[in-house]
Amino acid sequence: MARNRGRVLLAGATGRTGRHVLDALAETPLVVRALTRDADAESDLRARGADEVVVGDLLDPDDARRAVLDADAVVSAVGVSAGLETIRGDLVDGAGVVNLVDAATASGAQRFVLTSSIGVGDSKGGLPLSLRAILTASGVLSAKERSETRLRDAPLDHTIVRPGALTDSPATADVVVGEGGDSVRGSIPRADVANVLAHSLFTRETENRTFEVVSRTGLRGRADNVVDIDWTPLPRAEASGGEGERELAE
Repeated sequence: MARNRGRVLLAGATGRTGRHVLDALAETPLVVRALTRDADAESDLRARGADEVVVGDLLDPDDARRAVLDADAVVSAVGVSAGLETIRGDLVDGAGVVNLVDAATASGAQRFVLTSSIGVGDSKGGLPLSLRAILTASGVLSAKERSETRLRDAPLDHTIVRPGALTDSPATADVVVGEGGDSVRGSIPRADVANVLAHSLFTRETENRTFEVVSRTGLRGRADNVVDIDWTPLPRAEASGGEGERELAE
């Protein structure tokens, strides 16, 4: 299905993964709208390449609707750290993303790329038992599973990316992609995850699929159900025919 309007909402744009996604998308001809809860972050987001900035909290359904208005696609890089503070109340990984999926559906968006985590759903075997216990007790895994389910049930072309343990190392550009739950385990730089998220927007082969991803150097143990994705290169802004011709996929 052609996508000819070309506005993408990046949720979690000020996060450590979201910043890398913004860097990647800023080089494309898409209109990039960054969502942040921090009003003081607007100037930094624009300096990194955001064309539009919306300040809001995804736990507020009205903010979610406002953020996604007129967007053709959504990339969600939101998430919380698993600490004691996450045990109480709604999590953006769950209720916030559900609000965003519902808002994207209502507004007529076509594409949604979601960051989840190895350990969610049928990939739980990819987490060490100690870490799985922490994330289960904090509600993070159940929140992310709720979001995955809501997205799969929505009438949106979607890609769900489940990264392994996130690191702040430089991108390796060598990612092992598994599909089928307990496929791969290990770690991956946030910059590599961001590249997968950005490329998924343009790669039709990833639509309506769920992947587990680790870097090859971070792979732990055996890799099962590995898939070879023919990633579509990111289009560059200088190759664009202007804002009216910005598109997400052929």
